[in-house]
Amino acid sequence: MRQSQIITTYGAGALIDLVDQAVLVGGLDFWSYGSAKGVPILQEPRLRDALAESFRIAGRPLSFENAFREPPAGDGRQPQRTVGIQMLEMPRWFVCQNPRCRALVRSDGLDLKGGRYRHQCEQKKGTECVPVRFVGACRRGHLQEFPWIYFAHRKVERICPAPSLRLLEGATGDFSEVVVQCACGAREPLSGATAHEINPPCEGKRPWLGTEGDEQCDEKLRLLVRTASNGYFPQVVSALSLPEKGRELEVAVRTNWDVLQAATPETLGAFRAIPKVKVALESYSDEQVLKAVQAVKQNLPVERKPIRTAEFEQLTSAPPEAPGDLPRAEDAFYARTHKPKDGLPDKLTQVVLVRKLREVRAQVGFTRIEPVTPDLQGEFDLGVQSQVLGLTTDWVPACEIHGEGVFLRLDEKAVRDWENRAAVTKRGLELLSGYDAWVEPLKNKPDFPGVRFYLLHSLAHLLISSISLECGYSASALRERIYCAPANAEVPMAAILLSTGSAGTEGTLGGLVEQGRDLREHLELAFDMGTLCSNDPVCAYRSPRRTPPRASLKARRRRLPRVPVRRRVLLRALQPVPRSGPRRPDHRTRPRARVLLREAVIRVLTVSIHWSIVDSWKRS
Repeated sequence: MRQSQIITTYGAGALIDLVDQAVLVGGLDFWSYGSAKGVPILQEPRLRDALAESFRIAGRPLSFENAFREPPAGDGRQPQRTVGIQMLEMPRWFVCQNPRCRALVRSDGLDLKGGRYRHQCEQKKGTECVPVRFVGACRRGHLQEFPWIYFAHRKVERICPAPSLRLLEGATGDFSEVVVQCACGAREPLSGATAHEINPPCEGKRPWLGTEGDEQCDEKLRLLVRTASNGYFPQVVSALSLPEKGRELEVAVRTNWDVLQAATPETLGAFRAIPKVKVALESYSDEQVLKAVQAVKQNLPVERKPIRTAEFEQLTSAPPEAPGDLPRAEDAFYARTHKPKDGLPDKLTQVVLVRKLREVRAQVGFTRIEPVTPDLQGEFDLGVQSQVLGLTTDWVPACEIHGEGVFLRLDEKAVRDWENRAAVTKRGLELLSGYDAWVEPLKNKPDFPGVRFYLLHSLAHLLISSISLECGYSASALRERIYCAPANAEVPMAAILLSTGSAGTEGTLGGLVEQGRDLREHLELAFDMGTLCSNDPVCAYRSPRRTPPRASLKARRRRLPRVPVRRRVLLRALQPVPRSGPRRPDHRTRPRARVLLREAVIRVLTVSIHWSIVDSWKRS
């Protein structure tokens, strides 16, 4: 797996299916770095300062010099036990694959042969066993083995002295068809475990932290499919590396802190001979450097604006694009304002082409069962249902992404006029009603982001779908970064940064930046696709006020208007695409039929590929 995945899908405390077994990723205390490569440290002062106060309040101090570490890089050809991340076998309960047996046994009651557990049932060589696909978890992020013996006997007077369990599954694997049965005759359908109110209390276990990680918990235990999407929600906070005016020397010192922390008037000259230090400090005198080193050592508090606000101001102040203006090799951030010859599209005030950007992403915790929503600055409240990644560590895992992007700033007056429309106000109240119903069971309720955020989020999704058809990157490779602040904020924001990048130092090839020059076409295509379907979780055909947020998919479908899809598509296909603003002489009008036909072909091909994969899997 890639290093960047260690801070997202496969972070500390996540359950992973390997080739031969199921494991739990160990916490940060069980990460080992080899002495040959050392510990890879990432420097991003703005992100560190933004997280320091939250970590201090949560009772988890964050290191000043080494706050961010990249995950250890293993060698696939020559793996070493001293380098990598330790894994814990979980779950420890296994199911015999003999259809006439189906025994549910702990691993200590099985034979380990050839790296696989085998159950000695009616076959001489034993039958292969696989990990049971269920575990126990709670909303506070704790994880434990599901109490199978208790569950099978919870409707009888007492547990039999020698329980022998079987896990019987139907053809579909649905909870209603899965039964836990004991040799004594006790049996219980697994669907009964979905009513967590009658489940036993959570034991507060945190096995990824070791034997000392357990804590008290007042939640009820919940049945969790170990490969389910709600089994792990990483909390990732990121920041762009920006050139902070007046603080270039401090940033240079922090970036090379592993060397400069020992700088003195006698040793600084020798340190300047190091290539990376020489490049960073060539514009500063020894006196300036030593003064900056002393300030960093004293850990003086620095007042900084919130992460997204600082980035928004930096992007909106980008100088205009000039012929022959190119970024330097050492630049981590390079942005220029683009002014099209035919003018900007309506309701847009600025387009910035970001040729180079560096984004540092750090995982600060995780949750299970329910995700925690970050605020509009992209930060989390670490005291709310967040589980720790390590017990004794003062750093968090991080990775750096080098890439490119396109920044779009909407006209603030146009956004305010849109927010004041009667239809938008009505829709906003419906979204607020659904949001309140969703946060009702939560102890600490996050603030409603507002209809402005929904506007930016939906527009970003539509633009990603539109641009991905032309820029050479798939839609999954494009990311949205929303800059949103209400009209009454100190710095109102209504902007989007669409970016792509890779976890290496090479960055990307410039395909996304070039699409920013043809933004008018992409906006029109996005509008065409949006009028049919936004492909967004917030569906325009459903009222959150009338439909509970956790209603079934069938209930939601019953509320959709029964309009024949074929009739809608054909009626729209006969209408030309409306255009605003001057056209380029060589520009051809794109009919709606062409747009819709392309979308229909893509969806048909996607469904065909899906069913071909399912069919081949069934045959195998």
